[in-house]
Amino acid sequence: MLFSSITFLYYFLPCVLLLYAIAPRKCKNLILLLSSLIFYAWGEPKYIFLMIASIFFAFFFGLLIDKTRGTNKSKLFFVISVILSIGALGFFKYADFFIENINAIFSADVTLLNLALPIGISFYTFQILSYTIDLYNGKVEVQKNFLDFATYVALFPQLIAGPIVRYADVQEQLANRKHSVDDISYGVQRFVLGLSKKVLIANQLGQLSSIFHSTDDKAIMTYWLYALCVMLHIYFDFSGYSDM
Repeated sequence: MLFSSITFLYYFLPCVLLLYAIAPRKCKNLILLLSSLIFYAWGEPKYIFLMIASIFFAFFFGLLIDKTRGTNKSKLFFVISVILSIGALGFFKYADFFIENINAIFSADVTLLNLALPIGISFYTFQILSYTIDLYNGKVEVQKNFLDFATYVALFPQLIAGPIVRYADVQEQLANRKHSVDDISYGVQRFVLGLSKKVLIANQLGQLSSIFHSTDDKAIMTYWLYALCVMLHIYFDFSGYSDM
């Protein structure tokens, strides 16, 4: 579900904002978490369990790290948590790469796993790592509320395309945050600006890049224009998503 899609702009986002607005303060994180799970399942239904498992293990080992702080066990739990997080990312990202190299080097015939990279796994993995590392180093307090922690990791506005948000930057807002007309007004302006970057600039540059890529024109100016369009397309696409 793209931020610039009709489904997101006209159905999903208005429903989430409405439910969030009318929900009691204690239920607002629950609304955000359930909305985020629906958002993720919309694009990756089979990998939602992987994300939930990653969140659970990070939360569980976070409690153990804090409980055994100052002992060797704390370091052990920290290492295990990091290995689990990076291991899951590395497995889906590089398993077939290593199999291909093993086949090439040893003339083996190991079947490729043909794993699809779960959407957003890099972003939520590094968000989990930011919490685990800062917790181990004593820079943040342990999060004892699973709902709040899961909301931090799975929050749909930055789940798919980032940007990565450090736990230290939002830990206070997970439990206590204020809403005002000025903040909402600024948020709407920022969202519209990002949407404009995405739809009016990034998407158009993307189409232009595709035209340049498929052309038979070998002129040097064509290559320069193609390179410029690709660069600006990537910049405005990510910048727009970050604003939104």
